[in-house]
Amino acid sequence: MRVAFVGKGGAGKSSIAGVFARMLARQGARVLALDSDPMPGLAYSLGVPSQDAGIPADAVEEYEDDDGRRRYRLRSGLDPSAAIERYSTVSPDGVRFLQLGKARGVKGENSLSHQAYQLIVDSLSSDDWSVVGDLPGGTRQAFFGWGRFAQTVLVVAEPTPASVLTARRLARLALHSSAPRVLAVANKTRGEADVRYVERGTGLPVAGSVPYDETQRDADRRGVALLDLDADTPLVAAVASLVSSLSAEEALR
Repeated sequence: MRVAFVGKGGAGKSSIAGVFARMLARQGARVLALDSDPMPGLAYSLGVPSQDAGIPADAVEEYEDDDGRRRYRLRSGLDPSAAIERYSTVSPDGVRFLQLGKARGVKGENSLSHQAYQLIVDSLSSDDWSVVGDLPGGTRQAFFGWGRFAQTVLVVAEPTPASVLTARRLARLALHSSAPRVLAVANKTRGEADVRYVERGTGLPVAGSVPYDETQRDADRRGVALLDLDADTPLVAAVASLVSSLSAEEALR
């Protein structure tokens, strides 16, 4: 399974993505969690220490292709699996966590680190890894940039006008022929009316509904993963159900 989460900032995509990755791992999948959002979030919801550093620049080397153009590749002797082993962090439930590196310094400072990150993701065998990505909020990168690994993009939307508008704009980008399957996840819902509001407003099928959960706010305030604070919450149950339904669909393909 290769799933990417996107949505308006604050919609809760990082919180859901972290729980999703760990619940998928508990089903026996070998999971790589990817964070390409320049703001922190996924590390906390996975339960690993948050840091700014991405992959070291010396993970890549420059070369010239047959047309004399400058290209980059993983350095000699470093394949994607070895790079994950070396540069990722192991979260609870065995999820491997790899991040792009957070925004800092002047533009271009992280360019080689970013090249290494994308080379690893682009070369990763789909037979070996399930991938769960947390993407930058509200951009077309969900389909044509950092999220191009995804087979399914889950647009997380709260039942609010601003969040639904962002999701609807993302849905329009998904009309491109090369875009992956795009579904909505209604988050912070308080009833079926909220789910219907998200479905109507985004124009997307709703793959799952995640109820408003005060325990998630408590976890955010403490800077800990919800699963490590209290695994028996409505949010966890809803995300577990989402994992199961998408896994069942995947098995039928």
